[in-house]
Amino acid sequence: MKNSLPNFSHSEEYKSWILELKQKIRQCQIKAAIKVNTELLKLYWQMGKDINEKSLVAKWGAGFFNKLSRDLKAEFPDMTGFSVTNLKYIKRFYLFYNQSDIIRQQLVDEIELSIFKIPWSHHIYIISKCKTMKEALFYVNQTMENGWSRSILEHNIDSDYSGN
Repeated sequence: MKNSLPNFSHSEEYKSWILELKQKIRQCQIKAAIKVNTELLKLYWQMGKDINEKSLVAKWGAGFFNKLSRDLKAEFPDMTGFSVTNLKYIKRFYLFYNQSDIIRQQLVDEIELSIFKIPWSHHIYIISKCKTMKEALFYVNQTMENGWSRSILEHNIDSDYSGN
């Protein structure tokens, strides 16, 4: 018995439609990845704030990050990002972008609009290499505007692309 369905996969209309559909799917995947990244960075920001505030008040000592890491990994075994090293970066992330009195409304607005839009791995490099928030925000904005990968960001920071 012959297949009675028409051979629509060779029609120009189908080819055009499937190309549009693929593009929509890719755009949706990118939007979803950006949304996940934004929410993760907001979580890290709040965690960094909490870790900083608790450590100032509670005097939990040197084993604090080890205990926190173990507890979070036990509760969320399928989730990454709770290593001792990463938890320290999370605190550093918050403190770096929240330094001194210069971070008031203008920088809060700029941070809200920018730092949550680039990947976490970019932030680790930025906060490890940049000496000022101004320099860091320059690289954050350049990354957003130019779609820099981590390796391009590293190269540009290492070669002092900012002119600083």
